Amino acid sequence: MNAALASLRRKDIELASSRAYLLTMRHALLAGFLFCFALTSNAGAATARIMKVLPHFLDLEGRHSVSPSLYDRDAYQAFLRDHPEKRSGIRFDIHWLTRGEQSPALKLRVELRGIAEGNSLKQLVLEEPVRPAGWFGHWTNLTLKGEGYKNFGEITAWRATLWDGSQLLAEQKSFLW
Repeated sequence: MNAALASLRRKDIELASSRAYLLTMRHALLAGFLFCFALTSNAGAATARIMKVLPHFLDLEGRHSVSPSLYDRDAYQAFLRDHPEKRSGIRFDIHWLTRGEQSPALKLRVELRGIAEGNSLKQLVLEEPVRPAGWFGHWTNLTLKGEGYKNFGEITAWRATLWDGSQLLAEQKSFLW
């Protein structure tokens, strides 16, 4: 067995030049990074995403929660869902993000569908002009409250969209949309 180890030690691998080898590997690594970067770039095209939509009922004082705790917020929202007489409106908190070049005509829109008196269907659109801000997105609130909320009836479905002029950039919708 010692003879086998001795023969393995004699067969060392020799590189032509360690400096040339390292230079070649650096160039290959750099080329790989540039190739990956070229694949992920969007060439200045506008992209957008609606990351989260949180519909929150508002109580008679305009609050969606009684404390900053997420657990308390969810419990209070369940209470408001079960007691419609204690609601004064609904607020949609929308987390959205844009990348690339956009025109100054960005609009965030929430379309609502609901059932009013009897079986009559109602539709309503809430819209607000927005400007891109930050790397991590932006939160925007769209609210329906007061007489508009009472006259609309129960909301059954919603769809949040982000528009650049007449071009739809992103959307997120409820299950029943």
